[in-house]
Amino acid sequence: MSHTQAHAGTPAERGQSTSIDLAAKMALIHEQWQPRVVAEMNDYQFKVVKVQGEFPWHRHAGTDEAFFVLEGELRIDMRGGPAGDETIVLRAGQLAVVPKGVEHRPSASAEVQLMLIEPRGVLNTGDGARSARSAENDLWI
Repeated sequence: MSHTQAHAGTPAERGQSTSIDLAAKMALIHEQWQPRVVAEMNDYQFKVVKVQGEFPWHRHAGTDEAFFVLEGELRIDMRGGPAGDETIVLRAGQLAVVPKGVEHRPSASAEVQLMLIEPRGVLNTGDGARSARSAENDLWI
């Protein structure tokens, strides 16, 4: 199986009952803003991604989205959240959850390696029209 093929299979094929080396998975990624699935738990996917620069404003009306920074510093601007408009900054080892329906824009001045945790099938650019930054879903690494 190629390292970016779609997956459905057995627990072992879904990254369950095994140790997953996130640094090794991250080393296989050569593009920015292109999440790759490393495991599934129920209907949720764990995705690793490298990012740098500014991502477009977007929202996910039907789901929360978790950002866990593995390396670097990620800024997330939010509009219309529970605390109004705000910005959070995440460093390595820090996690934040953007609530469903909250418009947000991640950005990074230098490359950041992070894990996203979200339901299977969530489009990275949110509920709006697809754009140049829209990544294909369910690509495993």
